[in-house]
Amino acid sequence: MTDRSSNAIHSLSLVSKLASSNHIESQSAGHPAGIRQRNFNAKPKSDPELLKGRLDNFIGGRYAGQNLSSLLYHARSSSDASIKMTCFHAPSMSKPTFGDALSRFLSSSTSGLQLEPCGMGTTFGPTWTNHWVRVEMSFSPDWAQYDQVELHFDPGCEGLVFAEDGRCLQGLTGTEHGDEPVRRIEHIISPAELTIAEIVAPNMQALALKYDFMLLRELALELPAQSVLGNLSLTTANDIMDAFDGSTGCIPKLRRIAERVMGKDWELEFNNSYTKSVDTTTETGKLWALGHCHIDTAWLWPWSATQQKVARSWSTQVDLMDRYPEFVFGATSAQQYKWLEELYPDVFERVRDKVHENKWEIIGGTWLEMDGNMPSGESFCRQFLLGQKYFLSRFGKRADIFVLPDTFGYSAQLPQLARSSGCHAFFTQKLSWNATNKFPHTTFNWIGLDGTEILTHMTPVLTYNSDVSVENVRRAHHNHASLQVTSEAMLLYGDGDGGGGPKSHMIERVRRLKATGQKHDPTGVEVPLVRLGGSMSDFFAKVRQETGDGRFLPDWFGELYLEFHRGTYTSQASTKKGNRDCEVLLRSLELFATLASISTSYSYPKAELEDMWELLCKNHFHDTLPGSSIELCVEDSDARYEEIARRAHALRDETLQALCSNIGQRVAQATLFQQVIPVNHAHWIDRKEVINIGDQQALVTIPRGSLIGRVDSDVAALGDVGAVSITEENGGLTLSNHSISITVRNGRIISLFDVQLGRELILEGQTGGFALFVDQPANWDAWDVEYYHLQQKTELLLQSPHISISSALRGVLTYTLPLANSTCTVQISLDAVPAPGSSTDPRSLIRFDLDVDWKEDHRFLKFELPTSLWSHEATYDIAFGTVKRPTHRNTSWDAARFEVCGHKFADLSEFGHGVAMITESKYGFAVQGSTMRLSLLRSPTAPDANCDRRKHAFSFGVYPHAGTFNESEVPGVATAFNNPLILYSGETLPVEPSPSLQRFPIYLEGGRNVTLETIKRGEGDWTGDREGYKPTGQRTVVCRLFEHLGGRGDVQLHFRDPTLTKVELVNILEDQIDELALIDSDIGSKMVRLVFKAFEVKTIRLWLA
Repeated sequence: MTDRSSNAIHSLSLVSKLASSNHIESQSAGHPAGIRQRNFNAKPKSDPELLKGRLDNFIGGRYAGQNLSSLLYHARSSSDASIKMTCFHAPSMSKPTFGDALSRFLSSSTSGLQLEPCGMGTTFGPTWTNHWVRVEMSFSPDWAQYDQVELHFDPGCEGLVFAEDGRCLQGLTGTEHGDEPVRRIEHIISPAELTIAEIVAPNMQALALKYDFMLLRELALELPAQSVLGNLSLTTANDIMDAFDGSTGCIPKLRRIAERVMGKDWELEFNNSYTKSVDTTTETGKLWALGHCHIDTAWLWPWSATQQKVARSWSTQVDLMDRYPEFVFGATSAQQYKWLEELYPDVFERVRDKVHENKWEIIGGTWLEMDGNMPSGESFCRQFLLGQKYFLSRFGKRADIFVLPDTFGYSAQLPQLARSSGCHAFFTQKLSWNATNKFPHTTFNWIGLDGTEILTHMTPVLTYNSDVSVENVRRAHHNHASLQVTSEAMLLYGDGDGGGGPKSHMIERVRRLKATGQKHDPTGVEVPLVRLGGSMSDFFAKVRQETGDGRFLPDWFGELYLEFHRGTYTSQASTKKGNRDCEVLLRSLELFATLASISTSYSYPKAELEDMWELLCKNHFHDTLPGSSIELCVEDSDARYEEIARRAHALRDETLQALCSNIGQRVAQATLFQQVIPVNHAHWIDRKEVINIGDQQALVTIPRGSLIGRVDSDVAALGDVGAVSITEENGGLTLSNHSISITVRNGRIISLFDVQLGRELILEGQTGGFALFVDQPANWDAWDVEYYHLQQKTELLLQSPHISISSALRGVLTYTLPLANSTCTVQISLDAVPAPGSSTDPRSLIRFDLDVDWKEDHRFLKFELPTSLWSHEATYDIAFGTVKRPTHRNTSWDAARFEVCGHKFADLSEFGHGVAMITESKYGFAVQGSTMRLSLLRSPTAPDANCDRRKHAFSFGVYPHAGTFNESEVPGVATAFNNPLILYSGETLPVEPSPSLQRFPIYLEGGRNVTLETIKRGEGDWTGDREGYKPTGQRTVVCRLFEHLGGRGDVQLHFRDPTLTKVELVNILEDQIDELALIDSDIGSKMVRLVFKAFEVKTIRLWLA
């Protein structure tokens, strides 16, 4: 009260002096006091542009020694007597712990590594190395008068501050309380230089005035010329500058001037309102400010650097929560929490405390922020399963908001999978990056492939890294596309991508924006009213309340296609191949491990499987799988794929050994062919296919429902199909069988002829084959491919033809494909038998196998097939289903989809006929008119200068078929193509396979449009985690199925296991939804009837005694 009375007196004195300086000649009777009769001042109108230009002179700049900057600190010192620093440079790329570093500092020399003095100008490097700096501070007695003392330290990079006892305090934005004399700072950097190292006593009121003035300046500059608030801010800021006299004593007076905009005593009222936390039920405001820290798990830095970024960024947020009661922060990515738990346990415990205090919100729900296009359906499920399982085990709660703000498009199946994983809403912003069309909604219902709805908000602020600038805040209304229904908007603020998160000055700005809005603009006409203390869950609850649970909102059906970054479907081909191979491998391992564990004494490798899934999910990160990270990250991800493959192959061999007897006993059979046992891990499809054994070919037959088959070298086994033939005519070679023929002449495919239907599938006057495109995007090299690349095409010619194999079972033509700087061998093969997976309509597949030593720069290799088919849409395989996309370019929305993402195939069909392109490792497709394209290799130079410049081996197929896509067997053929047979021979020959291998115990009957994709053990069969799983005693098997053609599916799921006691419908997290009725079948098995909606995913749990 004394301070405010004193302030009032000073204000009155100021008024008195101003009045006495005016020339007032006289007052006329009858007029109010103070009104001048005559005026001799001749005061001009202020020039607003001149006043705006003046605002830059009050803080910093060339007048820093005379303006407010000269008063920001009571004292500062960088002398050797005040601050002493010693540095330990960690060798190579090592990451010494605090204990390791401390031992270095306590010993003058360890293993010959000397400590070095550190001071201004000290440099650190090379890139991504680690350095520990011991900081010892001394204070003279006169510093005791200051309320707060800070260490300012800027090595030109990131850093983490530790206390003497090893506690992580925070990133380099200040220390915990400023009262601990010794700090150790670890940082990982691009080569940098220490530019600031000093102790300071901040003038807190001067800093507060700085924050006041910075907001006033921005309001004055950003608001329109006729804005009332903008003009008031401009006048107020100039009045502050006019009243500044260079002394500390003037600061309270200047802050009172700022209250014209922010409100009288706003800071006192603010502090009284937010003493502990925010009462969200009484809080007003339409712009929900939530602290956030987007940390790319791998991008321009390796995984190891991210681990440190998490500790730096999150420790800072915990410290800010202690200083700002209203501050709420949300973070995604279970993987990052796990790193924090393992490497920085003290910070993790502080985070856990804040979660329990509702200051820290668990959001996202996934293992990390994955790519939204390329993971398989089961991979998406594991992202949610692993993420939610971790959050529940560590924090006692799951995330209820799916958050994926920075990925390059969103699969149409994500709404269904997110809802099945406990998330009722979705937050993003990436579609604001569209290069062609503006996405029409801000808050809307996203309707997935199966019709599942998820409430979605795409922040109109257009960033997840807002600095809380006035420009950012004003976007909340100016860019809001849903104002007719709701004006609620989310503002995620804090430094991101490389981490950091909110800083104190951002929270100070949020406070002032809140105060300003409450005083001058509570309806948010000029600046949206900021809302504090609410979580993302609170935000969506409010949106539901305003929109009738979303019923008043517009709907968006299908995928959220990003009109940008289309090159990521192809960049880093080895990453894409590693992903697909590991997805297939882990699925087959789980299948065999489940069978072995329920039918033998084999122990299911739960911990090993979970660890490998975590590694694979880590590689799904949205700059890893897309191929948009540095070379060091690519090396990391490739190593993880290799590790998964090595471990999974070894475990799969163990499971098959457990399912067979006499493993390891050499079996002397009469022929080489009889020493080979083929295993089919795609058990739901019939297989009759050709394999190579040495330099000979043999025929494998495995009926649907069996995992093993027989090998036959007798050509008579072909039956009525007939042999493959190779003919030469007019300088060209033709491969043909009973179903299809392909002719290559002059280096191009001139004919693709359907023998059975008598139809030529190559458009008249056109040829198919390989093409090279100039690939020079305007920006974002590894990310982007632009439409204009299609205008710079060179058709490539196959050369040096050679007949590699010519047998009754298989014909193979080998060519070279000349390139400017690369070498490429192409094999085109055709088998006598129909493609595996095509049983009801046996058709052949033409296979292309490429071996490439790729050394091009900014070139794009594709395979093109100009067909004679006519359809306005093509069908593409995606996670757990298919999507149809236009082949025409009628609208800008159609034209923008010149390159799209698909998984195993793309199909172009008309009534009666179609052609599918099938691939085992590629994701970029295009169908323009009647021309089909498959993207094979790119060669960008940033951020990885050597992207894809290595040897590659990959395959794809061309599969003509009768009927439309839904009438064809394309999905089964593509599944077989992606799930090659496992061949065991010699000492690994399974002699006496178990009944589970000969006749699969779980199988489907009924509609062909439902696929049994996944078989695994139930999560509830164990307690604990990967470091210590213990069996619970229950035995369950989980099956995941999906409808893939877009219609009703009515099937029966059969079980041959007599110990089956119960069957349940569960969600992805394996929470029970319903118990299903078990029915005894006519063939001695038990079954349940399952009815699917179009593209529905179901998860079934079987209980065994």
